[in-house]
Amino acid sequence: MRNYLKALKRCTAVGAIALAGFSLQPGSAQAADPGPRPGPGVVGGTRAAQGEFPWMVRLSMGCGGALYTRQIVLTAAHCVNGSGANTSITATAGVVDLNSSQAVKVKSTQVLQAPGYNGTGKDWALIKLAKPVDLPTLKIADTPAYNQGDFTIAGWGAASEGGGQQRYLLKATVPFVDDATCQGAYGGSLTPAEEICAGYLDTGGVDTCQGDSGGPMFRKDDSGAWTEVGIVSWGQGCARPGYPGVYTEVSTFASDIKSAAASLGG
Repeated sequence: MRNYLKALKRCTAVGAIALAGFSLQPGSAQAADPGPRPGPGVVGGTRAAQGEFPWMVRLSMGCGGALYTRQIVLTAAHCVNGSGANTSITATAGVVDLNSSQAVKVKSTQVLQAPGYNGTGKDWALIKLAKPVDLPTLKIADTPAYNQGDFTIAGWGAASEGGGQQRYLLKATVPFVDDATCQGAYGGSLTPAEEICAGYLDTGGVDTCQGDSGGPMFRKDDSGAWTEVGIVSWGQGCARPGYPGVYTEVSTFASDIKSAAASLGG
């Protein structure tokens, strides 16, 4: 298990969320984060345009996610507590402004946390919604071919370490950081076969942060389609030089995610 005093999961407890103008609906599926957090989008980001990333989802426990199907959200395992029936989570989709009257809000019915998840690696989970939403979905990488280059990150989490959650969806670009370099930064805490790193190692300044957990890291594939290559997982602080963001390596778990989604029937 990682030292959570240093390496913090990027989810925000419901009680810590403070955002002028609205409040996220609390639920019983609290983030399974045993350590302290800097507090309740994306550091160094800019506003995303309405409809730019239509598969982005905000979850009421203080995490992000992406529509894997129109009725299933892919998020991080540490954002949920185990698997089973769960009607406490509200997914908000279809907007970049969480205050928008056009927001689509749907309750959860089931949660499936990655089998064998114990806080290290395997940081993915699926949330089945009560009904399908009429929005595009984000396909996942089923090959490591796209685990390189520059990636896009997006979320409604803190825009600075220790900052508050954001009303508007923010986006940024981060470059790939190889496993050996990332492993060195985190003193051996990385699980290379299951995690992928990205960020500006020398300068910092751009990163996901608390409240972005579970959201996608994505890039264009060879056909020009957006493809999810990572799931926001953890990091030391936010956007600190020398400490890239750590993401679940989606291609490693693509077949598991596909099978799990089929079992949910969504």
